[in-house]
Amino acid sequence: MMFASDNTSPAHPSIMAAVAAANDGFAMPYGADPWMDTVRAEIRRQFEAPEAAVYLVATGTAANALALACLCPPWAAVYCHRNAHVEEDECGAPEFYTGGAKLVLIDGDHARMSPAGLSRAIGFTARAGVHNVQKGMVTLTNSTENGAVYTPAQVAELAALAHAQSLPVHMDGARFANALVAAGCTPAEMTWRAGVDVLSFGGTKNGCLGVEAVVIFDPAKAWEFELRRKRGGHLFSKHRYLSAQMAAYLRDGLWLTLARQANAAARRLSQGLAVTPGATLVHPTEANAVFAAWPRAGHHRAQGAGARYYLWPGNQTLEGPVEDPVAARLVCSWCTADADVDGFLAAVRG
Repeated sequence: MMFASDNTSPAHPSIMAAVAAANDGFAMPYGADPWMDTVRAEIRRQFEAPEAAVYLVATGTAANALALACLCPPWAAVYCHRNAHVEEDECGAPEFYTGGAKLVLIDGDHARMSPAGLSRAIGFTARAGVHNVQKGMVTLTNSTENGAVYTPAQVAELAALAHAQSLPVHMDGARFANALVAAGCTPAEMTWRAGVDVLSFGGTKNGCLGVEAVVIFDPAKAWEFELRRKRGGHLFSKHRYLSAQMAAYLRDGLWLTLARQANAAARRLSQGLAVTPGATLVHPTEANAVFAAWPRAGHHRAQGAGARYYLWPGNQTLEGPVEDPVAARLVCSWCTADADVDGFLAAVRG
């Protein structure tokens, strides 16, 4: 009953097998391996973007921070939701890699940035000219930190506001696969056709050992990204172990299959909590994360039975009246079993 994060899940056997196969013999370093040729061709094919530049790094923080650094100068603003991952969970890496760009925080339900909020923020920027940070770029997290999904239409609306001001758009897609299958669209429809200029395409949370792709739909920024990746210490010498993971992830739609499995487990969990006495859903379950509240007594039973998850927000405590509700986040992965979901629900209900 491990619901703390999809980061806690094992890598898919196909990913591990691919890494083992890549370990047989020698291969050229720094991305000159044959697996990277496959990755580049597959991402271009599946995203319908034949000119896209594709690069791999090992962490989502590196993917996001390096991408933002290519799109935003140090004296400008990065517009993001106040609960975006780049704001809440990256320890200032975006500010560090951009050289000091300012995160401008925007509201919106379920951690989805509102168009009105973005429009106001852009209009308020640089009101005193040189004395303020300038208009920089927009970044969207899909799926969001509260488990919601931006549809292609919602992405397009925000991207249009950005592009009207000549601002580029980045998508943090650590859980891009989960968002994509939830929205029922194609990779192209969710990204460049909706106005996304650069995508951080996640693999680690969805069955990979540790690999993320940065997909730059306008290759004019490709060389700068290569330089920033090297200067930032994120160019792997034995790059084939990243390439082999991503090649296996993309093969035969494995990335979409794993995301569907995680999303289905979250739906089962969400539906079960929705009919549990005393429990309520805090945010809609649209991808693979469930946000719900239920009485402390149920938390004590679930944790006593071995369930692992985070109270959300984390400033809450299980000390206090047992009948009072406490909110939590539960994240399902590609290998969350029905038995784990049902066992958790049984423990919460007592």
